[in-house]
Order: sequence, then C-alpha cells, then structure tokens
Amino acid sequence: QVQLVESGGGSVQAGGSLRLSCAAYGYTYCMAWFRQAPGKEREGVARTYIGYGTPLYADSVKGRFTISQDNAKNTVYLQMNSLKPEDTAMYYCAADLRTVACRGFGGYNYWGQGTQVTVSA
Repeated sequence: QVQLVESGGGSVQAGGSLRLSCAAYGYTYCMAWFRQAPGKEREGVARTYIGYGTPLYADSVKGRFTISQDNAKNTVYLQMNSLKPEDTAMYYCAADLRTVACRGFGGYNYWGQGTQVTVSA
C-alpha cells in the first residue's frame, strides 16, 4: 500500500510560480502529476521514474513545468512557472509500481487527495 500526501497549491496571478510537493509513504516505481479542471477530463501533466530516467511532460506544460525528486525524502515536486489561467485545476499526485502504467499516464493505482491551483488573469 502506498500513501501520497500533497501540499503546495494556492492562488497566483498569471505569470507567477508555484511548487507542489508529494510525499510518498511506501515503495513506488514511478510518480506523476495529474490535473482536472471543472467540466474537463483528468489529464496527465508530468511523470518521473523514481531514481532514474527521463521525465515525461504533457505538451501543454513543456518548458514551464519541471518534475523533480528528493529520494532521501521520498518526495516528488512539480515546479510550475509562467502559470496561465488555463492551468487552474485540482492537481493530483499519483504513483504506481507497474511498468505498463509508468510508461505514460495510464491507470495509476495510488492517488493523493489533491491540491487546488488557481491562476488569475
């Protein structure tokens, strides 16, 4: 069983920055960030393998968001720069132990409670 605890959401003006954190309790093979805006489907934002590999980003956030990890703290971060109003959403941390899920933004088994990010124009 894996427990994920997120923090770091909030409100910011367009062009600003926020950093989300996700602490994992239990072994994970990969961790990812997803988001869901009201009335829209959930979308994958960024994924990292734990300890190695090249991160994966959604096209909509490439060059603006960076996923990183602190293995000593078993924590993954999402640094969000140049935020836009369309980035407004509930952001969720997810994790999985299966290769098939970790290749992309597939069916992750473990989810955090979500943290709200609101970007005003």
